[in-house]
Amino acid sequence: MADALDRDHEAMPASTQTFIETLISRMTLREKIGQLNQINASEPDAATLYADEVRCGGITAIINQVDRTVIDALQKVAVEESRLGIPLLVGRDVIHGFETIAPLPIGQASSWNPDLVEACAERAALDAGRSGVNWTFAPMVDICRDPRWGRVAECLGEDPYLAGQLGAAMVRGFQGQDVSDPGRIAACAKHFVGYGASEGGRDYNTTNIPENELRNIFLPPFKACLDAGVASIMTSFGDFDGVPATGNEYLLDQILRQEWGFDGVVVSDWDAIHQLCVHGITETDCDAAEMSARAGVDVDMVSRSYSDHLETLIESGKVSLEQVDGMVARILGLKVALGLFNDPYRRVGEETTSSRNRGLDLVKQAAIESVVLLKNDERQLPLTTSKLNSLAVIGPMADAPMDQLGTWVFDADVSRSITPLRALRDRAGDNVKIRHVEALDTTRSRDTRAFGDAVAAAAASDAVLLFLGEEAILSGEAHCRADISLPGAQEDLVRAVRAAGKPLIGIIMAGRPLTLEPVLDDLDAVLYAWHPGSMAGPALADLIFGDAVPSAKLPVTFPKMVGQIPIYYNQKNTGRPATDESVCLIDDIAVGAEQTSFGMTAFHLDAGHKPLFPFGFGLSYTNFEYSDLNLSRDVIGRQDCLDISVSLTNSGQVDATEIVQLYIRDRVGSVTRPVRELKKFTRIKIAAGQSRTVKFQLTENDLAFTRRDRSFGAEPGRFDLWVGGDSASGLEAQFALREDVTT
Repeated sequence: MADALDRDHEAMPASTQTFIETLISRMTLREKIGQLNQINASEPDAATLYADEVRCGGITAIINQVDRTVIDALQKVAVEESRLGIPLLVGRDVIHGFETIAPLPIGQASSWNPDLVEACAERAALDAGRSGVNWTFAPMVDICRDPRWGRVAECLGEDPYLAGQLGAAMVRGFQGQDVSDPGRIAACAKHFVGYGASEGGRDYNTTNIPENELRNIFLPPFKACLDAGVASIMTSFGDFDGVPATGNEYLLDQILRQEWGFDGVVVSDWDAIHQLCVHGITETDCDAAEMSARAGVDVDMVSRSYSDHLETLIESGKVSLEQVDGMVARILGLKVALGLFNDPYRRVGEETTSSRNRGLDLVKQAAIESVVLLKNDERQLPLTTSKLNSLAVIGPMADAPMDQLGTWVFDADVSRSITPLRALRDRAGDNVKIRHVEALDTTRSRDTRAFGDAVAAAAASDAVLLFLGEEAILSGEAHCRADISLPGAQEDLVRAVRAAGKPLIGIIMAGRPLTLEPVLDDLDAVLYAWHPGSMAGPALADLIFGDAVPSAKLPVTFPKMVGQIPIYYNQKNTGRPATDESVCLIDDIAVGAEQTSFGMTAFHLDAGHKPLFPFGFGLSYTNFEYSDLNLSRDVIGRQDCLDISVSLTNSGQVDATEIVQLYIRDRVGSVTRPVRELKKFTRIKIAAGQSRTVKFQLTENDLAFTRRDRSFGAEPGRFDLWVGGDSASGLEAQFALREDVTT
């Protein structure tokens, strides 16, 4: 029975199905409805508060309780004192760690390393399992093209292929080969679907997504998670084409259930069933319960709309008992798969010192691979201790153990945080004097009184490390920003310290891309660290002093200014695409010029047409040179494979890892196609002075998309192909897909 999640969406094994059918046949209607009800049980005395409701079979799952004693007490009531002994699901938002914290998901996405992402999820599941958690609400695979949205911190980037690969890796990490194993927990891909397209970057807002974009951009990461065996799906808060996702039959029934064959659990987001009334799509909670049930939501998260109204709806015939039985069967199927009927308490061994250290080593490596080197003029990085007598460490994020963890860290053990200041002092030893000035109390502070101390420390030092960014509270759910520049007086701090005339290295810790253009010229080097987690300090110290070499690449585009948003690499060409030659910037317009349509292409007069940094961008401490791009053939048929090879040379002085990216463009389609699409990537480590041949393979399926008639497949025609280090560069070749090619 524990193999239910590994069934590739086929029917349950007969023994499991019989067990569930028999159990359902013994249930009263109230007990069935109880299996659809998840409650918030965060109170310290939850075992007392909810014991009676659990005892009568009125609760299927709890959320936000991590006290093992409380969880075990409620589980004991469920399995030993309720009539049917059905165990509880125990949910928690385990997003990027539990006690030991890995980088934010957007930081992990910068690693482009599915194996590392999987390992971090596996570690988080193990730690959460010790507290009795058996269900997490991750991964979030919403595609995000708007960094104003607070939950960009929780996403895996703007590209559907990358997000799908990494989301599937998280699913594997949480669930393993057998989700019933202690230390594994059920995953939940969220938010289905389009949440990341909230208008204006405002959380919970309306989304306007054309069918073409839905099918080709927003749905594929969810399908990748389904293919990886994800146990559950969470609905989006948002209004989708006039029907909020939590009550949207097209999304939940037609696409998810019928087209994709998903037979796992669908859970609402927090209070989302009741919020159908607030949206104005239903008048009463009873109507909301009906709409959600008919759409296909199995579990009501905390609103109690099902508990309060489903019985009436069934009696009136508005919701069928058969439909409710199906909902209950899916929930019981998850509990069977988790092994809860055999082992409801799922004991996981206590953490040992050795295990804790392995976890810290893992999240340190994840932090190293998540930090993106955006700028390194005159190779200011890495620093060499033998050439340094003193180092200024300035800024509000240099010694902020909680803020370096980022958002969604309810269960973090802050004592495990090693800050950059502490790590730099340890790494520099007695030979390098560290001058630390916080300069600003918080990233939001506008009090500049300590700037003089900061400038003096910088002037007296050989180099300056300036730790800037956003506090953790400035990103995450409901923490959206209209202005995504460095908050507070941080830009002024950069300019003040710049005047000291010393090498100035910016280390940015943030939950989103920030508009850095106002200070970029003042910084000699920039490491974009996101919120790197518990081991931020040791990871950054290794990168700063060259014990590790940056390899991360951006999973999102960085705008120059907020007015460019949305800006993303896989844009459409339009009928008037901008070029370097067509752009006319505002300062180039002569005073008194006659009215004219400058360039007559798609760009902003005050920003041009390019981002600050493109998707896939990231520097290294070495140089990588691409050459000899070869395709096995110029024309392929539908059954053929196209083999691609490229020579990659590390022409620098240090061993390093490059993330090689392959993009295509479908020149003509039945619907307009993006100017580039990521199709393959690989991480490859190359010794200094050495060359490696990197190989990829494309098939017809890699060229497929949802076409004008809503069918999925590739269309014959010409394709451009690029292989390189980011989405705005690379060696180029062409090939064609033909119907009449014979092998």
